[in-house]
Amino acid sequence: MSVPASTRRPNRLLGCTSPYLLQHAHNPVDWYPWGDEALDKARREDKPIFLSIGYSSCHWCHVMERESFEDEAIARLLNERFVPIKVDREERPDLDEVYMTAVQLMHGQGGWPLSVFLTPDLRPFYGGTYFPPEDRHGHPGLKTLLERLDEVYRGQRGELEQAARRVAEAVARLASPEEAADPKAAWVDAAVRAMRARFDDVHGGFGGAPKFPPAMGLMLLLRAHRRTGDRTLLHMVETTLDHMAAGGIHDHLGGGFARYSTDAEWRIPHFEKMLVDNALLVLAYVEAWQATGRPLYERVARETCGFVLRELRAPDGGFASALDADSEGQEGRFYAWTRAEVEEALGAQEGRAFAARFEVTEAGNWEEGRSVLRLDPEEAHRLADPRREETRAGVDRQRATLLAARARRVPPGRDDKVVASWNGLALSALARAGAAFGEEGYVEAARDAADFLLGRLRPAGRLLHSYRLGRADLPAFLDDCTHLGLGLLDLVEATGEARWLEAALELADEIEGRFRDPDSGAYLYSDPAHATPIARTRGGEDGATPAGNSAAAHLLLRLGRLTGRPELEERARRVLAAQAALVERAPSACHYLLCVVESWLAGPREVVVSGAAADPRTRALHRTAWRAFEPHAVRLPLDPASP
Repeated sequence: MSVPASTRRPNRLLGCTSPYLLQHAHNPVDWYPWGDEALDKARREDKPIFLSIGYSSCHWCHVMERESFEDEAIARLLNERFVPIKVDREERPDLDEVYMTAVQLMHGQGGWPLSVFLTPDLRPFYGGTYFPPEDRHGHPGLKTLLERLDEVYRGQRGELEQAARRVAEAVARLASPEEAADPKAAWVDAAVRAMRARFDDVHGGFGGAPKFPPAMGLMLLLRAHRRTGDRTLLHMVETTLDHMAAGGIHDHLGGGFARYSTDAEWRIPHFEKMLVDNALLVLAYVEAWQATGRPLYERVARETCGFVLRELRAPDGGFASALDADSEGQEGRFYAWTRAEVEEALGAQEGRAFAARFEVTEAGNWEEGRSVLRLDPEEAHRLADPRREETRAGVDRQRATLLAARARRVPPGRDDKVVASWNGLALSALARAGAAFGEEGYVEAARDAADFLLGRLRPAGRLLHSYRLGRADLPAFLDDCTHLGLGLLDLVEATGEARWLEAALELADEIEGRFRDPDSGAYLYSDPAHATPIARTRGGEDGATPAGNSAAAHLLLRLGRLTGRPELEERARRVLAAQAALVERAPSACHYLLCVVESWLAGPREVVVSGAAADPRTRALHRTAWRAFEPHAVRLPLDPASP
């Protein structure tokens, strides 16, 4: 029987700032944060470590907490026989990468919550993801697993240590340098062939359910289309963007996108909304608008920027990490609608019309007779058509009414941790969208965020990783420096302000000093101060975000061309060359890297807009320059009157 959390003494997580760790601060599990206290205890008492890694908006992390970490019997097992450590993967992505790799080597797959058992010297000997509390369908539950692993640890220690050593050695081998080769167009062509083979020609996207928005893959296809003129590549981009914009993965009231679709048709999302996904999708929709001029893509990009500014922006200028999938204990409760709720908010006649357009039915398409809003893709284009202003204005008014009604519901939780790398991507999204659409408010928001990041997260000239509740103390990772640097360069191109270029050059020097790998031309992911166990990896694959080395190559290439410093371009070439074996082995895991390869192969191109910044003619010319799809160009506004 569980004791109510409100009456329990807090555990050691109460002193942390991470929202995810604080969610577990009143569990009966005697959690430790990752650090010397926990690691010393494991060594001193010779106990195995139970390492649980997740993040605040993770639905199954919440489920495992309710089922297992609130259970007194399971907590007693963990407290007596293990050293339980809780980690926020967004605070320690290096630990997540090392131990996720280990679990994938053990089982061929991974995910969150990540549950890993370690020896006191931090080698993994068993792991998995979500475990139910009790045995189910022939698989052991967490309680059974804890009892068995405790027996093995005490009774078969030699075999366990040997297995842990083999896993750790395999993880370390994957982090070793591989053969280098100069970048070439064949790398891109191989990735495009792989995308063609998996493309869903009916609903867009690649593969089956679950489907993740492939922002970086779409940006690669746009570049390959520009180079080759192959119209089928543009068709793949448009089909995917159209169906995502129309589907339930897109929030038709508040803008923005959920993490992924649980089905192959983009209909029902996994409802968490993350800054990084939305920033990347803004970039994809802006580029698609530049390449096609289709009004829907501008509309979706603007609405997504609106979501980021309205729901993720902090008062000090930074951006929060995510919104939870759950509210009132149910996934999607905040976002889904019954037919009766729609008609109550809009009135019977307008409610019926809205319900028909957005597929809200009596039976519902989600749980408890509720519906996730979605459109026909052609209708989405019609509603964005400026020639249908009257219809669009009426639907927008209905959407605003429902958004106001939704705001009275219990909202999902918000992870208000400011992560440097994700905020760097948000800078890029807002700066590029602002320049493309002539929306100065987006650019101003990017300026504010950049000032915040360079002030609060770089107080002593070395970038830190994250900030919350006035605290920032964890050293930055490679992608923090690279993504922030790229965001600053996008601000340079949007504003012409030299201070952002100076800060980006300082970050490039910081990258060289903190992350340089002496054994290859690439960079290591973590700072030595992180004391990453087993191996300092390079984090080569582009996953939910561009890999640190992919972004480093892009940053150095753009800086070299903008400043005329060939040594920076040479560093970019070395980073690209160091990824050759990975690209040839798994081109589908390198979409952002291959976007950089396209820029490398295209050669330098500059677009200079000269004139007084306040002159309307200069502004019009600047926006004209941004209307064109020129992904490899440096756009530089120059005001002759500026110092």
